[in-house]
Amino acid sequence: MKRIILLSVLAGGMLATTSVLAQRVKKSEVPEAVLSSLSKKYPQAAKVTWEKEKGNFEANWGGKSGEDMSVQFTPAGQFIEEVHAIPTSSLPAGVAAYVKSHFKKARISEAGKVTDAQGKTRYEAEIQGKDMLFDENGNFLKKEEE
Repeated sequence: MKRIILLSVLAGGMLATTSVLAQRVKKSEVPEAVLSSLSKKYPQAAKVTWEKEKGNFEANWGGKSGEDMSVQFTPAGQFIEEVHAIPTSSLPAGVAAYVKSHFKKARISEAGKVTDAQGKTRYEAEIQGKDMLFDENGNFLKKEEE
């Protein structure tokens, strides 16, 4: 009986986690408007993988991991933002200072330069598996929720 209860709790937790995190989707599941917007705005995009996050569609491509570039669109094909992977050393100095004072002994595992539809630039830093968002000067803005 205890095993059944434990398995039920684990299965429920996995289901809840999966619904919150980005989910991989097949190209055939991506709306035509999104595919069209991607090919118009980024004709160089090749070997694209797709994810669905918060109801929007994210295209990833480039580099060894296939995620040097990611772009997000609404289901109607409206551009939301693009993220270019960058070396952590390219982040504004304020980011390193924030991490040092708020996450003792932690390191930044990934970094990205984010540009939204209005052309506003921000920076993203992955720290202990969580994405933190910073302004163009390296000031902390918020923790990104998946």
